[in-house]
Amino acid sequence: LGFAKNRLNKFYNPKLHKAAPKHELTEEERIFVNNGGTPPPTEAPGGIADTGVTAFAQIRVHNQLNTDAAPAPPPATWGAYQTKDETSNGVISMIDLLIKDLEKEMTEAKTGENEAESDYQAMMGEAAAKRTTDSKSLTEKAGAKADLEADLQAHSGDHKATVNELMATEKYIASLHAECDWLMQYFDVRKAARADEVDALMR
Repeated sequence: LGFAKNRLNKFYNPKLHKAAPKHELTEEERIFVNNGGTPPPTEAPGGIADTGVTAFAQIRVHNQLNTDAAPAPPPATWGAYQTKDETSNGVISMIDLLIKDLEKEMTEAKTGENEAESDYQAMMGEAAAKRTTDSKSLTEKAGAKADLEADLQAHSGDHKATVNELMATEKYIASLHAECDWLMQYFDVRKAARADEVDALMR
């Protein structure tokens, strides 16, 4: 759009036209030209539509047969004559409006991009902090798990020893119970035998 506006100013507002910078040969191009090469193409000639014509001039056709005849009426036009400034201002103003709208959209896009980048940076910071917290929590939980596993192994050993002790106690109780049953079963017989022995001794 800026190029089109500058192109229009070249014809309608020459004071506002910004000429293109002159093409300077590079070191390679200068060496090439100095050795007989063809220089790079130059810009097209100026003038109206880059044709080299700076002005149009109309020459009245001389009629040798009727030189005193009145000139023909002027052709019909589209309206009153307007200067080139008046006709070009509308187009240039429209281009200015398009440029302003484009700059506004680019500014809004840039602002949106900056906000999105800020949100992204904030999200990445929060994610990093959360990862740090989660890593610390995971380390603490891993330590607690190791302690619990050590306690479980210790309790498992104690439980095994206790079970063995309980089994030995139950076995001892069973033997005592069997002995008591035997004593109860033969108590009367042994009592009678003891009484007989006492009677025998008394005699």
